[in-house]
Amino acid sequence: MPSTAHDAVDTASAEGGSRPWTVAVLGPGGVGGLLAALLSRAGHRVICLAGETTVRALNEGGIRVRSGRFGDFTAAVEADTALREPVDLCVVAVKHTALDAALDRVPPAVLGADSLVLPLLNGIEHLDTLRRRYGEDRVAAGVIRVESTRVAPGVIEHGSPFAEIDLAGRTARPLTGPAAVLESAGLHTRLAESETDILWRKLAFLAPLALLTTRHGATVGTVRTDHREELLALVHEITAVGRAAGAPLDPGRTLAMYDAFPAGTKSSMQRDAEAGRALELDAIGGAVLRAAKRHGVPAPTVARLVSEVASL
Repeated sequence: MPSTAHDAVDTASAEGGSRPWTVAVLGPGGVGGLLAALLSRAGHRVICLAGETTVRALNEGGIRVRSGRFGDFTAAVEADTALREPVDLCVVAVKHTALDAALDRVPPAVLGADSLVLPLLNGIEHLDTLRRRYGEDRVAAGVIRVESTRVAPGVIEHGSPFAEIDLAGRTARPLTGPAAVLESAGLHTRLAESETDILWRKLAFLAPLALLTTRHGATVGTVRTDHREELLALVHEITAVGRAAGAPLDPGRTLAMYDAFPAGTKSSMQRDAEAGRALELDAIGGAVLRAAKRHGVPAPTVARLVSEVASL
């Protein structure tokens, strides 16, 4: 673990770990739906914010989870098309492509003066959007490592043997509270000192995964063997960009994560491409290229693969 990260939060001692919280989850899809179900099962009140079809399904049947890590279970949640009362925590788990429209479901005036907004989005550029809307001191940086898919409204398949969250940021409300709440639900949660570090560590792994699995229609296992040369080039280019942005990235650590990842894993971008949905290509690959341009770092392999995926 990097030196800037702290150990998992002790839920018995951290603020917020001793009482149920009210948590809004904007976007109860693969990630948001899993978190909503786990938080509800842990005894917290959960309000899912989504479109009418999903709201109806969740109010009628709750969220059904199938997971080797957490078991198979159904959790009752509340669901609505918009937030209508203050909450302790608002988890933003929509796709970046839907972020602007989705934020209309969470009016800043309703959210609550002490509410914390926790985005678990891909990419590195969404924090500015959220802080302009909700305020600098109410938005934390967060990243999640998980493979989880919504197969139908209210039905979640969690495929990875882990679900890990890193939090960072200077907020009005201490992050020990929300970290304890997430930990109480079974989500291994760590506090870090640097937003830049956690966001770029995630992107340095995610961007090659998303670009290569989508471009070649292949799982992680195939990418790390049959497309190893491209993987190495991407990891080293993105490491250089991230270091220029201030993140102490280690390409060896990133590659070790690929080699340890379940071979059958698909990226969320690959799943979106297979389903004909909009891709988070700009939020992932585009963000790398914009940072590369700002810092004068060449990233030809990233540029080529972004262009090729855009042409699929």
